[in-house]
Amino acid sequence: MPAARTLRRTAMATVREGRQSILMVVDVQVGVMHEAWDAARVVRQVARTVERARAAGVPVVWVQHGSDELAPGSAAWQWVPELLPAPGETLIPKRYNSAFEGTALEAELARLGASHIVLAGAMTNFCIRATAYGALERGYDLTLVNDAHTTASLTLDDGGTVDAAAVVRELNVVLPWLQYPGRRSATAAAEAVEFVFPGA
Repeated sequence: MPAARTLRRTAMATVREGRQSILMVVDVQVGVMHEAWDAARVVRQVARTVERARAAGVPVVWVQHGSDELAPGSAAWQWVPELLPAPGETLIPKRYNSAFEGTALEAELARLGASHIVLAGAMTNFCIRATAYGALERGYDLTLVNDAHTTASLTLDDGGTVDAAAVVRELNVVLPWLQYPGRRSATAAAEAVEFVFPGA
């Protein structure tokens, strides 16, 4: 489907036409997950979400970060062993927090006719948050899988800490409250995600 036909523009908003859902898995890589909070459980929940999406015939889009610390091809850059893209699934390399910046993601979503993104992965306060906000700003409905994203705790220069579990909880609380014209934002557990937007 041509990209131009997937948009409805109004004076206030850009909204994606249609009801095609996709699952987007972001940065569930060895070097990202090795210090992440509750990583083993989160990986299981991401894997379960992937399994359910595939069973429902929903496209899975894999977003993989590359940087000096996650050099493409290195051991740290690889997907965790429990998660591997299937043949034919879309792979999007990125270098910035948002999966939309400097990538072919929007073109791939247009090709798939996507209007609703189900989002899972890491890190909550960096790439997940940036990608979630980027999706809503570009007119997609969004469901964050609330038990399938994680981050690492941060130690600040003043000795304080930002607790990973609190960061995860905060994003889960905030996302359903976000209001964008013509779009909907929600969270759902891996076992409860509907691959059509709730109420559609």
